[in-house]
Amino acid sequence: MKHVSAKVQSTTIGWREWLALPDLGIATIKAKIDTGARSSAIHAFQIETFRRNGRHRVRFRMHPIQRDTHQTVMAEAEILDERQIRNSGGHAELRIVISTLAELPGHQWPIELTLTNRDVMGFRMLLGRAAIRDRFLVDPGRSYLLSHPPAHLIETNLPEMDEEED
Repeated sequence: MKHVSAKVQSTTIGWREWLALPDLGIATIKAKIDTGARSSAIHAFQIETFRRNGRHRVRFRMHPIQRDTHQTVMAEAEILDERQIRNSGGHAELRIVISTLAELPGHQWPIELTLTNRDVMGFRMLLGRAAIRDRFLVDPGRSYLLSHPPAHLIETNLPEMDEEED
């Protein structure tokens, strides 16, 4: 059997990066790059579905900064789908799926994002395999290869922890 290797030009990212989700009003959120998860997920609460002009939509709130429940962002998006997703505990849950733009310095691309309560998890967002496939390589031993913590988080001396949980 002949092995053919395609030369792919990919950017290397760390196992965690600071992303922007401009369509959702999030200038910065720390995401765990999770190659073990197919789907991407974001912490959402007060999730409310409704119809506008015959389209299914969702309105929800987010706390984009870990360990900070005071900063809240409210967003609205069209519902792309509802899917059964297996969570980190192995249990299936029905989640709303939206499409939005993700940004890293020099990169902007559409991703599918599931909405779920990640209050007890170490990261407010997971960026899964589907979002990074054919776009990035992940160096599991390094962090923040394309991004840096926002200055306002550094100035407030919020602790930067090495979370290992989902």
